Amino acid sequence: MQTRISEQYRAVAGIEEAEAVLRNCVHCGFCNATCPTYNLLGDELDGPRGRIYLLKQVVEGERPGRTTMRHLDRCLTCRACETTCPSGVHYTRLLDTGRELVERSVRRPPIQRVMRWLLRKILPYPRRFSLLLGLARSLRWLLPRGLAAQLPAVDGSPGPRTRMPGADGKRKVLLLDGCVQSVVARQTNAAAASVLRKLGVEALSSQDEGCCGAVSYHLSAHDEALSFVRRNIDAWWVLVQQHGIEAIISSASGCGVMLKDYAYLLRHDRDYADKARQLVALVKDLGEFISKLVLQEQRNDLFSGQARSRRLAFHSPCTLQHGQRLNGVVEAILEAAGFVLGHVQDAHLCCGSAGTYSILQHGLSAQLLERKLSALQESVPELIVTANIGCQMHLASRAQVPVKHWIEVVDEVL
Repeated sequence: MQTRISEQYRAVAGIEEAEAVLRNCVHCGFCNATCPTYNLLGDELDGPRGRIYLLKQVVEGERPGRTTMRHLDRCLTCRACETTCPSGVHYTRLLDTGRELVERSVRRPPIQRVMRWLLRKILPYPRRFSLLLGLARSLRWLLPRGLAAQLPAVDGSPGPRTRMPGADGKRKVLLLDGCVQSVVARQTNAAAASVLRKLGVEALSSQDEGCCGAVSYHLSAHDEALSFVRRNIDAWWVLVQQHGIEAIISSASGCGVMLKDYAYLLRHDRDYADKARQLVALVKDLGEFISKLVLQEQRNDLFSGQARSRRLAFHSPCTLQHGQRLNGVVEAILEAAGFVLGHVQDAHLCCGSAGTYSILQHGLSAQLLERKLSALQESVPELIVTANIGCQMHLASRAQVPVKHWIEVVDEVL
């Protein structure tokens, strides 16, 4: 696609890659076939190809309006289009840059500005989120039905941090505690640490780490997001250097895909670029790491066999299968453990959680959730398992069977 970047944007961070993305696109439309919002709405501007045209107009100097913002807001950033694209178009890079430019140019309605600000100031902070969750649950009867249904079934407060380094000579990894997950699903990392311990690996964490930065970044607060990124690099660097950490692990695939972008996000930062590259080389999704320990190292005989005949439906989050390109990894672990996985129709489509999307685009999110649960429950599973806390909470809000993180069921049979 021929394009001419406006001179006013030539100095904008990320504009060179945005231009390269535009030039790679050949308008084939394959992306629309796997785009959840295009499938729902049938509007060219609510598919990747249409949004690319809108972003092309923006970077070429045409002033955007709220119509452009609305179509960009409707994008889930699920990256299914990138998995589908035969030309290797990195749509998300263009979208991130374009959204930030539009955010600077178009003034949102007051309610949207307040909501997005609150999400950025609450979700990345476990104690704040815990307080708000407790208040919301006590006033549940006052909330709109849709919002009340999204509240986690389990309330709580931030749990204690994972163990600090010991001197027992075991293999060691850093396990991220997470923000929302550390409040509503502390059992996830407890199970992850248990599984790793059974496999001879000690799970540690840093007292000083914070949010991965994804919430702020995807709400176009890029500078704020980079502050979280730098804080985490500072927190992990010493531990990695001093304690022989062999991997930095996230049990939430949404955080994991953000961590794997740290080197890209800080590529022009003289103080952090090299550290970011070294740390990103250690970042692994929990399934990716467990797969190496159990399957690649031929240790699948460790499973007890208790899982036989237990029927599961696995929801593969977009951040796992499209963002990290780890489709099939967790499924292989579950099958090795003896679980029977039901077929999931259109497994590539998003469940509608997508970080803050289920809050900011509730109507579209609810339609996607209905479709996803219909597909997941078609095989009549005993329970649904997934790999991301956002998806887990979203699915659990309407599922007819329990929804858990996959590591919990693996811990039961290992």
